[in-house]
Amino acid sequence: MSGESCLHPQHPATGPSSPVSLATRPKAKTCSYRGAAGLGNKYVRLNVGGTLYYTTVQVLTRQDTMLRAMFSGRMEVFTDKEGWVLIDRCGKHFGAILSYLRDSSITLPKTRQGIRELLAEAKYYLIQGLVAVCQSALQDSKEQALCMIPVITSVKEEERLIQTCTKPVVKLLYNRSNNKYSYTSNSDDNLLKNIELFDKLSLSYNGRVLFIRDVIGDEICCWSFYGQGRKLAEVCCTSIVYATEKKQTKVEFPEARIYEETLNALLYETLPVPDNSLLEATRRRAHCGSHSEEEEGGELRERVRRIHVKRYSTYDDRPLGH
Repeated sequence: MSGESCLHPQHPATGPSSPVSLATRPKAKTCSYRGAAGLGNKYVRLNVGGTLYYTTVQVLTRQDTMLRAMFSGRMEVFTDKEGWVLIDRCGKHFGAILSYLRDSSITLPKTRQGIRELLAEAKYYLIQGLVAVCQSALQDSKEQALCMIPVITSVKEEERLIQTCTKPVVKLLYNRSNNKYSYTSNSDDNLLKNIELFDKLSLSYNGRVLFIRDVIGDEICCWSFYGQGRKLAEVCCTSIVYATEKKQTKVEFPEARIYEETLNALLYETLPVPDNSLLEATRRRAHCGSHSEEEEGGELRERVRRIHVKRYSTYDDRPLGH
């Protein structure tokens, strides 16, 4: 077997898939690694936080790190009766550390949390090159835009985006210049609420839904929902009302309806297309007078949130760049 062979993580004899704490192993003793193992031992047996690894002295001493100090005789190490060298650190990322020591390259974890964990281990073992790699990756992912919203400037551009997109599409048309009359008292606030809801939804579901903003349409405030290239629904938030013998523009904030149609659009993420009974079930709304619009919106937000949590359990577990 070559001295440069891949590491082989092992598990204690109590079970192949259940790491054992160091307290369950035989009592450790302190000694020089060279004195305990001898210069002739090519392979090293490591117990890192209960996970066992085989590697070589050559790999461990290749770079100027704490591990080189430990396995070149400059530092004392803990060993048990079976000869396993004990390292009281989490063994989750130790395999990645050995890979970096072996050839100075590494495949980083896909999540920011994973990279932060690896960075902490790299700092502990004084692996400066790996510290720099992790810090650079965290900085790059921080600078990436969390969500990019296309702004529609032509009808052809809108058609192309919707037809070529494989995800559901939610479009907000917002164009105050289309108004010809004065607004009612609550209209300005409702306009802002529609925009804020659009921003909130786009941040929450940008990986699953394409959100686009339209600034050239004929309406003042209007939501449109698309799935697999076709229009599913439209929610127009403006109307003309009469007050003291003059026309006024009224802008509403139908939050419950917007959440409802967003929920329906999420059904078009994957094939096959949902059947009519499923769509009807998601559109069913309570008509009881005791339910206010705000209460109903809260219920629908919770329904959409549950779908979201089912796909992505935690924020830190999201892939980088998403």
